[in-house]
Amino acid sequence: MFRWMRPALAVAVALGLSGFSLPKVSLPKLHVPALTKPAKLDVGEWPQAHSDLPADPDTRFGALPNGMRYAIRRQTTPPGQSALRLQIDAGSLMETDAQQGLAHFLEHMAFNGSKAVPEGEMIKILERLGLAFGADTNASTDFEQTQYRLDLPRSDDETVDTSLMLLREAASNLTLEPAAVDRERGVVLSEERARDTPGYRIYQDRLAFLLAGQRPPLRLPIGKVDVLKTAPASQITDFYRRYYRPERATLVATGDFDPAVMEAKIKARFSDWVGSGPAGADPELGAVRSRKPQAKLKIEPGAGLSIQIAWVRAPDLSPDTGATRQKELLQRLGFSVLNRRLQALSRGQNPAFLSAGAFEAPQFHAANVTVVVINADAADWKPALAGAEQEVRRLAQYGVSQVELDREIEELRAGLKASVSAAATRTPSDLAGEITDAVADDRVVTSPADELAAFEAAVKGLRPEAIASELKPLFKGQGPLIFMTSPKAVEGGEATLLAAYTASAAVAVKPATGNAVVAWPYTSFGPPGEVIDTKSIVDLDATFLRFSNGVRLTVKPTKFKDDEVLVRVNIGAGRTVLPRDQASLAWAANAFMEGGLRQIDAQDMERVLASRVYGGRFSITDDAFVLTGETRPADLDVQLQVLSAYLAEPGWRPEAFERIKRAGKSIHDQYEATDSGVLARDLSGLLHGQDPRWTFPSREAISGAKLSMFQALLTPHLNTGAIEVIVVGDISVEKATDLVAQTFGALPSRPDPASPDAAGLNVKFPGPTATPLQLTHKGRSDQAIGFMAWPTNDFNSDPQGARDADVMADVFENRLLQELREKQGATYSPQVNSSHSQVWPGWGYVSANVEVSPEKLPGFITDVRQIAADLRGTPPTADELARAKKPRLDGLEKARETNGYWLSELSHAQTDARKLDAVRSAVSGVERVSGQDVQRAAQKVLRDETLWMLEVKPQTSPSGAAQ
Repeated sequence: MFRWMRPALAVAVALGLSGFSLPKVSLPKLHVPALTKPAKLDVGEWPQAHSDLPADPDTRFGALPNGMRYAIRRQTTPPGQSALRLQIDAGSLMETDAQQGLAHFLEHMAFNGSKAVPEGEMIKILERLGLAFGADTNASTDFEQTQYRLDLPRSDDETVDTSLMLLREAASNLTLEPAAVDRERGVVLSEERARDTPGYRIYQDRLAFLLAGQRPPLRLPIGKVDVLKTAPASQITDFYRRYYRPERATLVATGDFDPAVMEAKIKARFSDWVGSGPAGADPELGAVRSRKPQAKLKIEPGAGLSIQIAWVRAPDLSPDTGATRQKELLQRLGFSVLNRRLQALSRGQNPAFLSAGAFEAPQFHAANVTVVVINADAADWKPALAGAEQEVRRLAQYGVSQVELDREIEELRAGLKASVSAAATRTPSDLAGEITDAVADDRVVTSPADELAAFEAAVKGLRPEAIASELKPLFKGQGPLIFMTSPKAVEGGEATLLAAYTASAAVAVKPATGNAVVAWPYTSFGPPGEVIDTKSIVDLDATFLRFSNGVRLTVKPTKFKDDEVLVRVNIGAGRTVLPRDQASLAWAANAFMEGGLRQIDAQDMERVLASRVYGGRFSITDDAFVLTGETRPADLDVQLQVLSAYLAEPGWRPEAFERIKRAGKSIHDQYEATDSGVLARDLSGLLHGQDPRWTFPSREAISGAKLSMFQALLTPHLNTGAIEVIVVGDISVEKATDLVAQTFGALPSRPDPASPDAAGLNVKFPGPTATPLQLTHKGRSDQAIGFMAWPTNDFNSDPQGARDADVMADVFENRLLQELREKQGATYSPQVNSSHSQVWPGWGYVSANVEVSPEKLPGFITDVRQIAADLRGTPPTADELARAKKPRLDGLEKARETNGYWLSELSHAQTDARKLDAVRSAVSGVERVSGQDVQRAAQKVLRDETLWMLEVKPQTSPSGAAQ
């Protein structure tokens, strides 16, 4: 894959209605590419050589005589796991005109044959070690770096030595045989097709507009189709020799191992790496052009309306020091205040825009850009532009208040403190990611403790004037440049857009009004509840409790991650009790949380609880209406108060619901713009027999929905449904029990869970299809998806049979990957999935799907049928079985070392003992699957007479030509 969206400029603006969430603007976090990068480090040099910042004392930094750097960090939690990253300081910016896309192509070829590993064997070797392709084994290419990632389930010598060998082969020993290159072309072209979405095309045009005349817009990582189709292997080899060199490489190793032993292994494996031929040069990126205010309009059917206002400046290439980080912090605080104001406007009555946000970020060391992003209704873009522009100018002109500043300091402090508390239990993968992110931007790898100390020193006595002085220059530079994406033409075009901005900029603004002081009103819910029943589940280290009001509590203390506590609250019976004769309103679920509470709205709640770490999300699952949150032990009281308050006194504010509706106006157009969008929208409903509870709402259903309908749907279940609270993480049973007693335990009595109505559980898988069901999309004429599925049973009816089918699906996927990707080069990522419901009797399926050009869909169906027939006729070989089971088993073991796994698996465990049996037998159930079991599962499931098929193809004109 390629990481074209990594720069902060490529902010996500998708509405995400299918995930039942409000449109949001993704803003940079604390550890993102920042304002600093030295012009050039010496070979083998680390950034701390030019900085006053202390490097993380727990990380061993070094360099080999050949110039390759390495960073080693021991991390014993979770035990036995490790992560390796090989990062090459070369990406698409280094390509010649004839090589556009070949940096990414080369990344693909790293899995296709080397001196020590024959073509097609690397993935098999990794699978034998327990690494699933894609999940634990991956790579990515962006503008400036290429990275290879291995997440190891074990740290034993065989796993580590083999993994280092494979990375060493990728570094300089790839064979890059012309025949292998030709076979991979279809895979890369499949990825190009899949990535060519409205969002990607918008990104291309926006980058070209903002960085006009500079190199980055001319070197997108996916490259040019003509080059991908025709470039000879010699061009890939040329890039490989010039840029895959030890002086451009950094190896990161984190995990449960002896750092000295790992260092010796790295030295033994990589010290003989020597560059071959002349080294490639760093690219000339071009200077930032001098530009006056300018507008650019991009008409993109299938996209929502979005406006970006940008100011472009020359890049800041200063070294990473305490002074530059303090500057970044002040800017971050200023943007936080601005974004809080913009959020408040979007949540108000009759808001001008759906969402808006601002940030500043470097662009590939070619420019620094300040961007304001605005999402709006297509019909209301002018007031949206004016509302955001004037709010930005208000802050730039009048600055921030001390109250606003203190609020953002408190929230950032809480996050930094949480990072310090959790530092010792970061996963090896997360640690490796933090280090490679720093490597990519030549930043010093610092510890969370030092970051917190620097933060406290920087904010001590901090006044608003300091924020203003750092923020005002960021809204200056070349421009402003106004870029608008619209799904339809705008009368007057770019002249109208620029005129609207000019008119808004002429409107005088006044200082912001102060916020009233509020207090958190939900600290008491009545007398604490009494525990009337306690049961210890010793083998799972969990405790079941029941309060006198009927609320059930499950607590599992863990040490997987310091200072992390997860909370889940199940209310009622979820989708099983939703109406079966009308369109579901589940798409509006996020309006529940955004509606705030009866005594305090969402904006004030975030303000008054700024110093506390808590979360809040509402969802409708198959068997419950669910509230979830993530917190730390010190804030579990507030977390439970927040979730209890949403259950006791939801605010039901209409503004949140209307905002969701407004966002939904164009959601069908966005889905229909790509084949994957149509599949995401329609598949769930189709697989459930078009039951309205899973079917995505029509345009008319969204536009006609009312808050009163949503409230009437949920209120009876939230008011009277059984309540189950699950608390997992760094907490004691005693403390969790005490805090739940004061919140959920103090609520009015609730009944025991009721047995679901049989009619509500009646869900049917679709019947077999002789020919595929046809859906269409409005995207490229060469984009298509094939989907084939066979019904199975639910999990509870036959747990071992479900696990047999799961392993069978893994064998199936490996064969499909070998046939379609490795042998034919037809597609990027064929997939086989299996699902066995624990709620719906008799419902489950195994599916295979692929993205290919339309003319290859019949071949996909033929290949899938043939693989299914082969599995029915002959059991897998011992090696095939091991390569399927090992990643699944290791994935299970890794998952069981996370709080999230237990939060899910213990849900409803008090009232359904089968959940505990499933957890206990999860590993052994997979271990006992034999080759004969796989064959029997194939014979039972993969039957032609039950096969259901679907195709998503491009729309055609009356003449049959693809549009």
